[in-house]
Amino acid sequence: MSAYDDWNKAVIDEFRANDGTVSHGFGRGLVLLHHVGAKTGTARVSPVMGIPSGDDTWFVAASKAGAPENPAWFHNLLAHPDVTIEVPGGETVAVHAEQLHGAERDAAWELFKQRSDGFRQYEEKTTRVIPVVALHRR
Repeated sequence: MSAYDDWNKAVIDEFRANDGTVSHGFGRGLVLLHHVGAKTGTARVSPVMGIPSGDDTWFVAASKAGAPENPAWFHNLLAHPDVTIEVPGGETVAVHAEQLHGAERDAAWELFKQRSDGFRQYEEKTTRVIPVVALHRR
């Protein structure tokens, strides 16, 4: 298991043990994204910043800390868009992933930059346009 996998496991365990509250500046801003590997079919869980939009949609950004490539979970969502998320408060929600484009993407991305300067730094660090995905309750 890599250091990254260890960190993710620790965040997931803390999320579940504290009803969705996680330290290190995340507070209650994460969701646990359950997705299936695009190539492997392996079930995975990734902690990601989730910004609610109303009662039935959450935005997630495929920032990967400004890396030059998108995170694996983004490719998995494109291949298998019907997934579930765990949200603070203990609810598991069935959602459908939709990649946002144009003005819709830009408006959602601004929410991430308002939430944390880290997202602004990720944008400055990379040459790619960071994808934003809307997770709509099914």
